[in-house]
Amino acid sequence: MSRPTTRHLTSRSRIGAALLVLPLVAALAACSSSNAEEPGGNQLAADAEAAGLTVNTTPDQDRITTTESAEAIALLPEAYQDVDTLKVAVSAYVAPLAFLADDEKTPIGNETDIAYLIGDALGKDVQLEVKAWADWPLAIQSGDVDATISNVTVTEERKELFDFSSYRVDQLGWLVQADNEDITSIDEAADVAGLTVAVGSGTNQEKILLAWDEANQAEGLDPVNIEYFENDGDTTLALQSGRIDATFGPNATSAYKAAVAPQDFKVVGTVNGGWPETAQIAAATLKGNDLAPAITAAINHAIEDGSYDKVLERWGLTEEAITESETNPAGLPKS
Repeated sequence: MSRPTTRHLTSRSRIGAALLVLPLVAALAACSSSNAEEPGGNQLAADAEAAGLTVNTTPDQDRITTTESAEAIALLPEAYQDVDTLKVAVSAYVAPLAFLADDEKTPIGNETDIAYLIGDALGKDVQLEVKAWADWPLAIQSGDVDATISNVTVTEERKELFDFSSYRVDQLGWLVQADNEDITSIDEAADVAGLTVAVGSGTNQEKILLAWDEANQAEGLDPVNIEYFENDGDTTLALQSGRIDATFGPNATSAYKAAVAPQDFKVVGTVNGGWPETAQIAAATLKGNDLAPAITAAINHAIEDGSYDKVLERWGLTEEAITESETNPAGLPKS
């Protein structure tokens, strides 16, 4: 397998520009949708290297692999036993979860690497299908894909139509300006009283923020001023300019921004995406087709041999690792 190429660009002045083109898509919101554009990875590679990170954004990923799992293969339903290829939907729009390589067409990232680990364990080739996040349910129901691996949160409502195999903890993060000395940590509702916060409409994080604000006002604290933006570029610009105090969104992207541009951003707290419950991110498959147990076993095989941890470490997501995959874990309750 080809070794990854490396770009030797050291200019940090372009970091902000790269961050401004990162769109906020539903793949990261876990429960919403967006008309985000699809940036490639060439600038992300340069900026990551300038920040001292090792990120390969070429099509030749030299991916971390695992071995076949006899246990997982034995759990494959009859319809998949003689199929050579597993078709997986990803929303390849935002680093580090899933985004396009610098050839502008090859999806790469944590979600794609997880898909390949599952394929390895099941003895299947993986065919990635780039889908808008809002289209993943129909893609599975129509048979266009066998599974979706796209930062999908397990909910009880979704479990009525889909089966799930967990592979990550749903984690949200609070991002502020790096030089903000007034906001050093956000751990509870009182910490956001009086702040201006950007959040995605219709997302888990919006529900949490609204609940915290309601609790604050009941205690006589200042209300939160909530701002909504069409895309992540506008949100980032608002944070950089001081128009907002913080953004509240998927910790994966917040942590990535803070790592790539530590002089601009810092993460001051994290919250489980299902607060006050615990939410899980999972691979989704069609309800009742019996593919989920095999995928769960494949993920557990990768966890046991260490390849799973290596993938999450590669993309800076070790804090979201799980110790065991579950089929249809408890989901967020219905609204």
